Amino acid sequence: MNLDQARFFMVEQQIRPWDVLDPQVLELLEKLPRHEFVAPSQKTLAYSDIELPIGENQRMLHPKIEARILQALDIDCEEHVLEIGTGSGYMTALLASLAKDVTTVELFESLQETAKSRLNAFNNIEFAIGDASQNWAGNQRYDVIVFTGSVSELPQAYKDKLNLGGRLFAVIGYSPAMQAKLITRISEHEWLEESLFETDLTPLIHAEAKPRFQF
Repeated sequence: MNLDQARFFMVEQQIRPWDVLDPQVLELLEKLPRHEFVAPSQKTLAYSDIELPIGENQRMLHPKIEARILQALDIDCEEHVLEIGTGSGYMTALLASLAKDVTTVELFESLQETAKSRLNAFNNIEFAIGDASQNWAGNQRYDVIVFTGSVSELPQAYKDKLNLGGRLFAVIGYSPAMQAKLITRISEHEWLEESLFETDLTPLIHAEAKPRFQF
């Protein structure tokens, strides 16, 4: 299988038709080899329109979702990014290619160790292990925050971590109809919320919908 051709078809047949037209995003997706962020047995599936399993019952995002995230966030080369959920490391690589630096947090050490081995070419990524489902330690603010798994409700703590003008992407709600949202901080106490599209995404662990009481 010609993986370069598969990557080209991913961009032209999956991503462009999903209204991703930002030339910087398209160029990055065409350049960064997604097949280097999957298991050897999955390389021929790396550019398919599916969520590939990556271990620990976690999955990679669909390529078109990754593309829409990048387009919506419009990351600048001087911005500081916080990623919740390192996963395979592919989204981390995309973010680090655009931003000044990325702090990426992962619950599963095994996943992050594998991701680290794929991200050797980057010197602007800080890796952290822990449960960031409700908050992340420290008082640092960020220009961009990205959730790679869904949350039933967005913790206010993360909105507070945004710099003025900062943007946060998260998929929020309950399966099977969740909303992908872009939240922008417009003042110290105000945030603008925009619904981008509807999807169904694997929840972050400890951020799942709470069981509903039944009579």
